[in-house]
Amino acid sequence: MGRLVAISDLHVRYPENRAIVEELTPESDDDWLLVAGDIGEVMADIEWTLTVLAERFARVIWTPGNHELWTPKEDPVQLTGEARYQHLVALCRRLGVLTPEDPYPVWEGEGGPAVIVPLFLHYDYSFRPAGTRTKQQAMAVAEAAGVICTDEYMITPDPYPNSESWCAARLAHTEQRLANELPEGLPTVLVNHYPLVREPTRVLRYPEFALWCGTDRTEEWPVRYRAACVVYGHLHIPRLIRHAGVPHQEVSLGYPREWKPRAAEPGRLVPILPGVGAAR
Repeated sequence: MGRLVAISDLHVRYPENRAIVEELTPESDDDWLLVAGDIGEVMADIEWTLTVLAERFARVIWTPGNHELWTPKEDPVQLTGEARYQHLVALCRRLGVLTPEDPYPVWEGEGGPAVIVPLFLHYDYSFRPAGTRTKQQAMAVAEAAGVICTDEYMITPDPYPNSESWCAARLAHTEQRLANELPEGLPTVLVNHYPLVREPTRVLRYPEFALWCGTDRTEEWPVRYRAACVVYGHLHIPRLIRHAGVPHQEVSLGYPREWKPRAAEPGRLVPILPGVGAAR
């Protein structure tokens, strides 16, 4: 029987990270791979990576990170916002990769059965610094600290007026799907680029960056939707924590300057089932 494994934040524009992707292989022909966002920014890099992985793993399930939603000037695909996301979904479907817009598959291998739920929720600036009540106040604190996410210049949330509106629409769409499509009684594996709870952001070197790391409206989702494990990336702090009894596993590779000093072998696929989720 195969394993359910995960990785995120491949950032293949770096040659060192691209070389790691070239070496990623399953242990078994039945392994499924969860890719929790931030493959890259340019559409050609995203397509190359997903093509390589889809050829090797029995099933690949992808959810977008913020970098996939950037519109770099050097990318021939100059789509923005929702149109860019839908272009990525269409690309995945051509390659046989599942997305947050597809029916939720059920993992029947070791540690299963469990419903795999890829999510695209974005963020709404609700992970605000202490003492701030509005986005404007929080952004002023972040700016004073010299911490403004590149998303502010590279993501255009068309047709929505701002990122928080896009996030609200994604939350409503996803909650409706979860209410109607989750099989009764089965545990889930929730896969999102951002953490679903704020707790993982509390170790950030620059805590103001939490503004661009999720939404407080998903705080209860891991319990409500029977998560055996929450899989996320984005923070570039790979680790396992437990929150309200649920394992939350960050699976990011990150930038070479971050992973090179670590003793652990870079690009290690993190086992989810059987693995951290099996302890629940």
